[in-house]
Amino acid sequence: MKSFVCVAFLFAVSSILVAFRPTGFPTDDNPDAVVGTWLNGTKRGHVQIYKQGDKYFGKLVWLKEPNDPTTNKPKLDSKNPDVKMQSRPLMNLNIMTGFEFDGGDVWDEGKIYNPEDGKTYSCKMTLKNPNTLDVRGYVGISLIGKTQTWTRIK
Repeated sequence: MKSFVCVAFLFAVSSILVAFRPTGFPTDDNPDAVVGTWLNGTKRGHVQIYKQGDKYFGKLVWLKEPNDPTTNKPKLDSKNPDVKMQSRPLMNLNIMTGFEFDGGDVWDEGKIYNPEDGKTYSCKMTLKNPNTLDVRGYVGISLIGKTQTWTRIK
């Protein structure tokens, strides 16, 4: 009987919390809630997420260190495995492609390119609140990956 009472109580409390979710928090009917500029998890770059058609993309719009310290020229995509791409600048580089709104504050089916290692990963984004975005890059299945927490730039 105690178990039943505890479960009923937890259900009632969770229902109340959902009903009184703070205003301004993203909902299933706002797929554009992720659009904006975000400070990445390493705090060394800003990524502008934008919508094109019904998909979402992201490009590097600011770097803490935009120039190569040895040449004092803009940093290039030097780690890219495609030699032809290694001469392109990192600034304004599209690093996120093809995200689809999945409902429940989740954007999935996307790819993220990491210029620090030259690799592209499957990626999923989860909006935790209006100013906090969890970005999970992974290989194969989402369980095998790494999550960074990004912060919205006002």
